[in-house]
Amino acid sequence: MVSGCLRSFFIAADGSEQTIQFAIEDWFISDFNSYLNQAPGSLYVEAITPTTVLRLEYEATEALCLEHPIFDRYFKMTAQKAFAFAQNRMLSNLRDSATERYLVFKERYPEIVERVPQYALASYLGMSAEFLSKIRKSV
Repeated sequence: MVSGCLRSFFIAADGSEQTIQFAIEDWFISDFNSYLNQAPGSLYVEAITPTTVLRLEYEATEALCLEHPIFDRYFKMTAQKAFAFAQNRMLSNLRDSATERYLVFKERYPEIVERVPQYALASYLGMSAEFLSKIRKSV
């Protein structure tokens, strides 16, 4: 992404939106399962602020990586970092309290906390917007 702020989410059976990822300048966002398997997506990507994106088409990206192995290495490293981040997030959701998750996220990504709606941040952190509001007031 060139500029702006995006989020990916899915709609749960009860109709609630569950935020999976945020992206700001110079970050990737996608339904990676859909992209890699060239299958219909299960995630939505929404622009939270006015946004400029670059789109990577699967076939063009594959051709670029074959022609220039340095890009293959770059995308491999990006995927590895994304996997490690997802693993750390899963462990945090299982191990840390809601307050700890919020404080760590706020410390690491203050620019995202300032740019996204409270309901989206709460969903990402695994809590209700009302509970996040209580946490924000108490810290």
